[in-house]
Amino acid sequence: MNTVVRFLDRKSLKIALLGCGILGTLLEPATAQRRRSARAVTDTTVARHAPNSTTVARAEAEMQFTDGMRYLMTDEPSKALPLFAKIIQKDPANAAAHYATASALLKSNKVAEATPYAVKAHSLEPANKFYSLQLAELYVKQKRYSEAEDLYETILKSGSDNAEYGIELAAIYLFDEKPDKALAAYERVEKEIGPNDEITRQKQRIYLKQNKIDKAVQEAEKLVQSAPGDPDYLLEGAELLIANDRSDQALNWIDRALKLSSDLPQAHLLLADIYRKKGDMARVKKELDLVLASPNLEAGMKARILSGYVGMVGESDTGKQEALALTQELVKASPNDPKAQIMVANQLVRQGRKAEGRDAYARAARLDGSVYEVWGALLQLDGELNQMDSLLTHSELALEVFPNQGMFWYSNGTANLVKRRYQQAVDALEESQKLLASMVTPELKSGIYAQLGDAYNGLGDYAKSDESYETVLKSDPVNDHVLNNYSYFLSLRKANLPRARQLAEKLVDRHPNDATYLDTYAWVLYVSKDYAKARQYLEKAVNANPASVSGTIIEHYGDVLYRLGQSAQAVEQWKRAKAKGGAGSGIDKKISTGKLDD
Repeated sequence: MNTVVRFLDRKSLKIALLGCGILGTLLEPATAQRRRSARAVTDTTVARHAPNSTTVARAEAEMQFTDGMRYLMTDEPSKALPLFAKIIQKDPANAAAHYATASALLKSNKVAEATPYAVKAHSLEPANKFYSLQLAELYVKQKRYSEAEDLYETILKSGSDNAEYGIELAAIYLFDEKPDKALAAYERVEKEIGPNDEITRQKQRIYLKQNKIDKAVQEAEKLVQSAPGDPDYLLEGAELLIANDRSDQALNWIDRALKLSSDLPQAHLLLADIYRKKGDMARVKKELDLVLASPNLEAGMKARILSGYVGMVGESDTGKQEALALTQELVKASPNDPKAQIMVANQLVRQGRKAEGRDAYARAARLDGSVYEVWGALLQLDGELNQMDSLLTHSELALEVFPNQGMFWYSNGTANLVKRRYQQAVDALEESQKLLASMVTPELKSGIYAQLGDAYNGLGDYAKSDESYETVLKSDPVNDHVLNNYSYFLSLRKANLPRARQLAEKLVDRHPNDATYLDTYAWVLYVSKDYAKARQYLEKAVNANPASVSGTIIEHYGDVLYRLGQSAQAVEQWKRAKAKGGAGSGIDKKISTGKLDD
């Protein structure tokens, strides 16, 4: 059967609870009543089963029984058992003591041990209804259904005042896979006590399991007739029909409900489901617009309903547009509902509109900052959009709510690093490293160490910087970020140049046409005084993409030309670098003097 998206009203909730367990719902109230009634019976029975006893012996037995029952009522069955045992030892025919012993053992979940005592009590007084019910309960627990059924049948035959026990008998028949007998039992109960919602729904379930749809619909009609002014029963019937591929028949039931009340969000939701199956998406949107416009449906429920629909429309461009339009309508109707903002954010990102999606997530976070996934999505989009100011601000706000989330510390460290707040970056990245220690992936571990290498370098802590970079290269020897930054920083420090040259050479072997990486390798060669080879790679870098080449690369090219004795050409390149932007602070001096300081 197909699942129908709907909201649960009060009656539907009752059905859902009933469906969680027939026996739990139907047997327990009777059991509680049985125990209360039995207590009244047994309190007056103990003395009757003490033939030829003295007044003192009778009083002692009553005292023992009373004490045992007190322990039983205070959930101390182990203390009650010895007292009941003394009574049985003196009077083996005391049915009340056997019943009480079975009750105490049952409280201790000792079903097998309790059964002989319950059998004895029942055999001594077979007409005692409560003894029969206790024994039936024990049989059910042991899946001895036929024996339990016989006991209930006997109780029902003893008088019409026991008709309610037919509900419990029907439940046992269902456990015993005898649905027709269960239906007959329900019918007998209805004849005695009249229509009952729960019984009707149980019968519906049986008919549906037997694929007797017409019978189930008849039961639904009974519910409607029991309260003709209540549209909920009509909508329940419509849902049953839709779930069993009778949508056209369901339309009539929904129409009847809407005549009783025009503002029924559930009715329009069911109509949307029907028209979706028919492929009439225009009508689907119309019905969902009515749901979203309903003043009697709270925003969170609207969001859940819409979420169910969005999952149905698929990945087509038309479906995505319809889903976005509906979520935008929801936001207009409920601008202060965070769930609505999340839904529209999801749809915007789904269509590649990341900046708008990021803004919607930010609004959702402002409305309700308690949702981890919203902060996660927001920070991810800040990073993808290269919005470092936003990433810094949003990560700080996220950490106020989730101070123990390592990924949020990682985002904060990344933002601080880009903003050249090196100490704050180190603090955040080290905290991230500590919190993610047990769950970090190799990729994330490399990312943390790579950024720590950059941050330590920014602080001038070169030993820790080199150590962090080397840690990455041990597990990821072709990490481009580390190959580039580590080799470049070594060249700037003129430290361990053979290692710098090795790393930069590996980088350009992997990316022979990347201007940035070519410049890094050329600069390592320059610092190593291999000017001719440096010129070769810088020319390749400059020509890789002339329109977008940076001022830094052009300035480096001028420096190499100067070292090769081509001063005029060097000044020309320095002027180009200044015009391009991004050259070093000493560019004006180079141009004015035509020289490069040693």
